[in-house]
Amino acid sequence: MKATGVVVEHNPFHNGHFYHIKESRKKTAADIIIAVMSGNFLQRGEPALVDKWCRTEMALKAGVDIVIELPYVFATAQASDFARGAITLLEAIECDAFCFGSEEGTIEPFTRSYEVLTTQQEAYQNLIKQYMNLGLSYPKALNEAYADITKDLNSSFVDLSKPNNILGYHYIEAAFQMKARIQPVTIQRIVANYHDDVDQNQSIASATGIRKALFEEGSLEALEKFMPQTSLDQLLKWKDSVSVFGSWQQFWPLLRHTIIRSSIQDLASYAEVTEGIEHLIYEAAKESETFEEFMIRVKSKRYTWTRIQRMLTHIYTGFKWETLKEHPKPTYLRVLGMTQNGQKYLSEKKKNLSLPLVSRVAATKDSLLEIDIRASDLYQLGLQSSKINNPVGMDYRKPPIIL
Repeated sequence: MKATGVVVEHNPFHNGHFYHIKESRKKTAADIIIAVMSGNFLQRGEPALVDKWCRTEMALKAGVDIVIELPYVFATAQASDFARGAITLLEAIECDAFCFGSEEGTIEPFTRSYEVLTTQQEAYQNLIKQYMNLGLSYPKALNEAYADITKDLNSSFVDLSKPNNILGYHYIEAAFQMKARIQPVTIQRIVANYHDDVDQNQSIASATGIRKALFEEGSLEALEKFMPQTSLDQLLKWKDSVSVFGSWQQFWPLLRHTIIRSSIQDLASYAEVTEGIEHLIYEAAKESETFEEFMIRVKSKRYTWTRIQRMLTHIYTGFKWETLKEHPKPTYLRVLGMTQNGQKYLSEKKKNLSLPLVSRVAATKDSLLEIDIRASDLYQLGLQSSKINNPVGMDYRKPPIIL
């Protein structure tokens, strides 16, 4: 059985994701689509709209055969570490190819860019330092340095100012550095860009736009045209059973409490908190009644909104620098769900997998997995919904979803 991997968040699963799955299967002639999916906290440093089991069911009902959880350590990391974790898992589960959506649409500019940056690594790193010394954020410094390296070269390179291109580049970088057998493939991102608001004249919208419309309008039915009916059904079921959706606005009271009860030294010990920003975080939390007020006080030219949110995610979950350094790569394959076709694939492959397959959390002792379990518990508590019975320990009670 030929397997193709995709790296996803599905926050929530929409028509663009459906197109990605369908085209990935078609372009690679895959029998199986395996999704490595972030858990309850995401790469942009925010709680997921709905939990990982709800999003797993959306994916399985829309064409994915197996959903593997990307551990928290990698799911909430900067792009290069996020990509390294995801490609490690897709390689370990024996995917033949991985397919990502990009603004570029063809693979050759990505590989050319990788070759240039690899051969000019020292000059590239020096330029990054120079731009950061001028006060630019790390992503902007990367982009300026990249533009300087490639401007006089007579070739076509990938535009690394585009969010999906950036992730795609890091997927390819990870695969090449690992000398992975898995082959990279890309498809053109269509209609909606990464941050676009919903457009009622289109049937595809960005996940960012869908979430924004949901929080502003409060109506799931208004979003019906942008997602498969199976996704809408899952969101309606979630709304009925939980009543609230995940967001920093929802989590703010607990996050604020966590920040204010911490010492400055404690805040500085959490992953990604650097350069004394812990002082600003502490003071802003004391003065801000809402999450939006807090972010306006903390945001600066040097720190992107996403970077700050990742700091806050680690503060909220208690994830520290020292723990981050202890986990350089994934150590297991955590199955969140599968179809019968996916079950068949795992039965064929399980003896050859390079990482242990985890379906029952209680049967596995792994410090990386313990981080995921704690993050799940804190996510459920952050929802603060009286409709959730016994929110702590769901990872132990929820078996893989089988469709």
